[in-house]
Amino acid sequence: MGTTVFERQQPAESVIDASLRDTAFGVFWLDDVERVEHPTLSADIATDLAIVGGGYAGLWTAVRAKERDPQRRVVLLEASRIAWAASGRNGGFCEASLTHGHENGVNRWPDEIDRLEELGIENLDAIEATVKKYDMKVDFERTGQLAVAVEPHQVEWYRDEPGFLDEAAVRAEIHSPTFLGGDWDREGCALVHPAKLGMELARVAVELGVEIYEHSIVRAIEGDGAGPIRLVTPGGTVTTDAVALATNVFPSLLKRNRLMTVPVYDYVLMTEPLTAAHRESIGWSNRQGLSDSANQFHYIRLTADDRILFGGYDAIYHFGGKVRPEYEDRVESHRKLASHFFTMFPQLEGVRFTHRWAGAIDSSSRFCAFFGTARRGRVAYATGFTGLGVGAARFAADVMLDKLSGEVTERTELAMVREKPIPFPPEPAAAIGINLVRAAMNQADHNEGKRNLFLKTLDAVGMGFDS
Repeated sequence: MGTTVFERQQPAESVIDASLRDTAFGVFWLDDVERVEHPTLSADIATDLAIVGGGYAGLWTAVRAKERDPQRRVVLLEASRIAWAASGRNGGFCEASLTHGHENGVNRWPDEIDRLEELGIENLDAIEATVKKYDMKVDFERTGQLAVAVEPHQVEWYRDEPGFLDEAAVRAEIHSPTFLGGDWDREGCALVHPAKLGMELARVAVELGVEIYEHSIVRAIEGDGAGPIRLVTPGGTVTTDAVALATNVFPSLLKRNRLMTVPVYDYVLMTEPLTAAHRESIGWSNRQGLSDSANQFHYIRLTADDRILFGGYDAIYHFGGKVRPEYEDRVESHRKLASHFFTMFPQLEGVRFTHRWAGAIDSSSRFCAFFGTARRGRVAYATGFTGLGVGAARFAADVMLDKLSGEVTERTELAMVREKPIPFPPEPAAAIGINLVRAAMNQADHNEGKRNLFLKTLDAVGMGFDS
């Protein structure tokens, strides 16, 4: 097996030590916003629509519900704080893709992929229009995304793409000795400030008349759907005609979905603001979102104040599929990211990281969101975004609202929406399988991307991934 560029060109340990010496364990995005306090539910109430979850999927559902029917009473219940989990700690890539990339989509829904990609662009356009309509201060930049080859065999993957850049062209965009070529998708991605997007969606929702309750965890969902549904919280019960479940990585209130997703931890670093000299040394004047091309890939971007976010690569699953704070501070992963950062940008030696954090991704076996209903159509759900929910959450909101209204729409008739992924097995098989996949993907990255028999078998049964 060969080595990767990040193994061949490692910085000195002293460089890594210095960069992480005073790093705060905390989410930069959440430290960078002012929060509005929402009340905790403290009485029994009745509503037309109840939404469980205060992340992007829940917030978009609230906004879209009021835009569709301003007279509808809408209540949103959040167990902790608005956008505190995945929606406040992701990379801020708002991508058009609804299928976690073209290849994943074409492999699963070849007859629909062209329309799915059109719907993805329409959805991203609608997000941009909403940001403008409500004057949402979310640092929205429609920069597109640049996928780069960092190994020779990866260059061939992009050569026939319309946005192909050869080595000279890609390094003219962003100065890195590791970049050998790339593909610039100029329309399919915007960058946002994740926590600001969460706070602003909540602001808009409240202005439209949505009632938001924080620290109001739903302990149980009662009712078979023949009549109203009841959501039980410590402070009161919400009786409602319809429920949208948007609980992301956390255990579903529906038993049928308990094995449909697993939490996989992703790790992130954020630098201090770059100086003018640093900016000149890396170029990046077009400010594209950036990712490399391995199975274990990095995602990289500039912030509005010219920091660099550097995340990805390690994807860690913990036995039992629990979501726990102690899984977030993983020294090995953050040191690995720092090492890879200075391999990619050696001219930035001396730059410090101000923040390090992690978050749990709601991974499904088809690597993009899935949808459904329960309790005679009174409960709708969307989950399993697998790290690409910043944009797709708005599309998911419309799917849930279509299903709750009983409407037959183009969205509800898509095979992507009607079909379900293969569930994960229970433990210990889940941990064994997930870690075998991770090892096999790492092996492929060390073997010119060639997938072994295990990965090819997963591809054949619909559990393989190629983004």
